Amino acid sequence: MSWFASLVLGLVQGLTEFLPVSSSAHLRLTAAFAGWEDPGAAFTAITQIGTESAVLIYFRKDIATILSAWSRSLFDRTMRQDRDARTGWLVIVGSIPIGVLGITLKDQIEGPFRDLRITATTLIALGVILAVADRLAARDETGGRHRIPKQRKTLQDLTVKDGLVYGVCQAMALIPGVSRSGATISGGLFLGYRREAAARYSFLLAIPAVLASGVFELKDAAETGQVNWGPTLFATVIAFVSGYAVIAWFMKFISSKSFMPFVWYRIALGVVIIVLVSAGALSPHAGESGG
Repeated sequence: MSWFASLVLGLVQGLTEFLPVSSSAHLRLTAAFAGWEDPGAAFTAITQIGTESAVLIYFRKDIATILSAWSRSLFDRTMRQDRDARTGWLVIVGSIPIGVLGITLKDQIEGPFRDLRITATTLIALGVILAVADRLAARDETGGRHRIPKQRKTLQDLTVKDGLVYGVCQAMALIPGVSRSGATISGGLFLGYRREAAARYSFLLAIPAVLASGVFELKDAAETGQVNWGPTLFATVIAFVSGYAVIAWFMKFISSKSFMPFVWYRIALGVVIIVLVSAGALSPHAGESGG
């Protein structure tokens, strides 16, 4: 991987990780359209350490409060009903599905799931799901036609059941094109949570999974020597800087705006990929080794 490619891919990772458009799909597509080799799941996981570091810094006060309350709840049972302590426990609960499926489906994630036809399909499918979820949220918030506005839930209302549902939605993002934030935010909206609450828990929930995946891939890459360390670490730093800027913008955007621009973008991109692959202008395995 060249330094220029790492710069571009690092920017792509940072700009798309927190938006409901799928960063893994955009990394895959950027490489395919540029004629570069597929950066692969290891590159994606390692550069996500950069974007997740942006989450740690942006939400540092929330995270410190949650960690403090959770730690005290280990020894003080009365603390287990504390809102922040419960959030800490529910982040752990919600991380179980992706941990199990990430290990079980590792070969598929690094192989068949990277087919661009699958990416296009999931881009469109999750786009439609996000549109329906967004529509339901808007109807509750405005009351719709001849309806009384309905109060949607905040993170104070989070339950074990909801945490697990969030976790299953997050696990769907193992398939390029789904989008971690898109899937978990959609799940949160269907569960009746406010847009900002759904996004905030989505970002917090991603921390253990992304950091664990990144560390695992770092260890694996060190043993196999299959990662070009200089460009990969450079891309990780670029992803951190651009990712932080996107978080700040996105949290303000969703407080008053609809997700529909992302929906239309996902559907349009998915259709373009299908057309190009069907016309033979783009190989479904473009950039892959031997593809």
